[in-house]
Amino acid sequence: MTEARAIHVRGVVQGVGFRPHVYRSARARGLAGWVLNQQDGVRIHVEGEAAALDDFLSALRGEPPPAAAIRSIDVQAAAPAGYPDFTIGESLEGEAPSTSMPPDLPVCDECLEELFDPADRRCGYPYLNCTQCGPRFSVIEALPYDRAHTTMRAWPLDEFCASQYHDPSDRRFHAQPVACPACGPHYFLKSGEAETRGDAEAVGAAARLLEAGGIVAVKGLGGYHLACDARRAEAVAALRERKFRKEKPFALMGRDLEVVQGCVQLSAAALQLLQSPARPIVLAPARARLDGVAPGSPELGVMLPYTPLHHLLFAAGAPELLVMTSANRSSEPIAYRDEDALARLEGLADAFLIGERPIARRVDDSVARHGPFGPLLLRRSRGYAPGAVAALPDGGPILAVGADLKNTVTLVVDGQAFVSQHIGDLGQSQSLVAFRETIDDLLAMYRVRREALTVVADAHPQYRSGLHAATLAAACHGTVQHHRAHVASVLAERQAHSEPVAGVAFDGTGYGEDGVIWGGEVFVGSLKDGLQRAAHLRPALLAGGDAAARHPVQAAAGFLCQLPDAPDFQAEPFDFPARFDGARQLLARRLRTFPTTSMGRLFDVAAALLGFTREITFEGQAAIWLQHGAATGKGVACYPFPFAARELDFRPLLGAVIADRLAGRDPAQIAYAFHAGVARGLGLALGEICRQRKLGTVVLSGGVFQNTLLLELLRPRLEAAGLRVWTNRLVPPNDGGISLGQAALAAFGRWDAAPGAPSEVVRQLDPPTPPVGSAK
Repeated sequence: MTEARAIHVRGVVQGVGFRPHVYRSARARGLAGWVLNQQDGVRIHVEGEAAALDDFLSALRGEPPPAAAIRSIDVQAAAPAGYPDFTIGESLEGEAPSTSMPPDLPVCDECLEELFDPADRRCGYPYLNCTQCGPRFSVIEALPYDRAHTTMRAWPLDEFCASQYHDPSDRRFHAQPVACPACGPHYFLKSGEAETRGDAEAVGAAARLLEAGGIVAVKGLGGYHLACDARRAEAVAALRERKFRKEKPFALMGRDLEVVQGCVQLSAAALQLLQSPARPIVLAPARARLDGVAPGSPELGVMLPYTPLHHLLFAAGAPELLVMTSANRSSEPIAYRDEDALARLEGLADAFLIGERPIARRVDDSVARHGPFGPLLLRRSRGYAPGAVAALPDGGPILAVGADLKNTVTLVVDGQAFVSQHIGDLGQSQSLVAFRETIDDLLAMYRVRREALTVVADAHPQYRSGLHAATLAAACHGTVQHHRAHVASVLAERQAHSEPVAGVAFDGTGYGEDGVIWGGEVFVGSLKDGLQRAAHLRPALLAGGDAAARHPVQAAAGFLCQLPDAPDFQAEPFDFPARFDGARQLLARRLRTFPTTSMGRLFDVAAALLGFTREITFEGQAAIWLQHGAATGKGVACYPFPFAARELDFRPLLGAVIADRLAGRDPAQIAYAFHAGVARGLGLALGEICRQRKLGTVVLSGGVFQNTLLLELLRPRLEAAGLRVWTNRLVPPNDGGISLGQAALAAFGRWDAAPGAPSEVVRQLDPPTPPVGSAK
């Protein structure tokens, strides 16, 4: 007897070969009906014998296409319509798309074989792709995902490509970006006024330039890269000078896995991450010495080729290990439009390898590492964005605009939280433009009605993200405190809406509800019931405000002035520069001083005490230096970091660092003991808080928890106390995850009170002791 089922599948199910997969599965079981894309996912009507239907549904749930990510499958009984066979229908347009846009995918093995098969029509073609690989997010201009809604619409299919596109048995069946050399876009090389046309000729010329030590701007999936020979120190130095990138590490791309493994040590887990469909840059311990690539760092960031173009470059003779860094000047967003790239990168690149297919939106490479709790995203972009990362109560669309550093934005539609690609630091004008473009892009893509929109921003009154949010037309606006958003991002990922937790948010800077610069916070509560501040780092004063984040010795002044019997920090072995004395004078006069509970600044102070006394050249540099320095430092008992009266007291911790430094202890051992002390003190504090409040789950978020050594030391202490530990998995623990946390708290109506007056907190601090040593 014939039965029928109406099926609705949600998730990443468009642009990943889902409809052809369903078609073949239904045909193989003798079923009839249809499958089509709709704004809210994929709709299927299937009819046939009951046993075949059950088998079909079992396969649908258990054997989806490799690149698909099914979030839900709704199955309803339906009336048989008597369809003669199974077909793929035309996509249905709707008013409000809510399906997840698919991320860009690396070239698959089958396409790679064709790429180098002389008998294949697409041999050597840089835009080779199929339903299992190639561009998605970077070419989509509207939903549903059909060719007419992509940047490929300007290239009509020729007869050969059309025959594959319409053949259900072909792996290019409904592959929207499909093309071939006869009907698709091409690459060319531009060097000054000269142009080299033809894919093979342009790629070959670019490879020769790289081999000769040149710098080439290469147009990839989501933007341009600047590439050079990673083993040519003079080429790397030239790139660093032209890009104005003093010390921040460059990313590397190896020709193949053998090359990559020759320059970094990869654990099994890191190898799996490197080869995952997202193909991120993976941080791993260095094997090879590469002058200028990652100054002072024992790690390198590596990735594998993920586009046909990359493979063609290496095959054409490019050096086997390339620096492959975002094409921009320091702090600017990646260039992705051809005209903009040619203008902005003039003087940086010796030549431009330009592809004719437009990029719909800029998408940087993602950055990840394997940590004690599994994969840890440091930058979420290509391969991950803009997928839905959480399901939230559907109270209408929400736009969360994130923070000003490592900005992302989150749009909640139909209860699904879509997190954008990495945008960057909004202090740079081009990044602010990219931020506004991304907001407009998401709102247009999902056809959000402004009159129904809720806009949420960070509570900091001067954040550029918040100032722009206030100008957006919306039903209502609100703010969410920075560190609550950190904790909320983890709870949103875990779908733990009602779970009571002790949530730790450790980072460098965030505007507290009392007007203090927070950054060492512990909360208790849940998404549903709200997060209440339960503990924090002992407050200190920052001299000069934001400048203290760039100068560790300046940050140190406000912490060290609380220590009794402090030595002269401008003498050996500390040798603090004159900036430290200037900071103490500001503290003594109460000029431009601000209270803080920042754990990030505490790590900077420890770094300064151990020798990092210069200005940082990229965010987190001093703390990263301290962590790397501790890698070989076991041998000293962990330092005291007591918890009492709701405060973690840094004074005994820093006092022990100073004492061992004066005693001539190995700085690596001191750095390790500092990390161990922070882990022990936080572990004891969380144990006490959780016992008092009968909590069983701890959440860790914020930029400080990018520190894998701290996580390694903290994990066994928390687990020994019987506590379950949750960290970020789908968004970064740094400010790249803030927008998700904002959206999650807004979905539950958890708005923050207006900030208090900082002066009230300042008066509660111990007055600074007189400056130690003579002024210089």
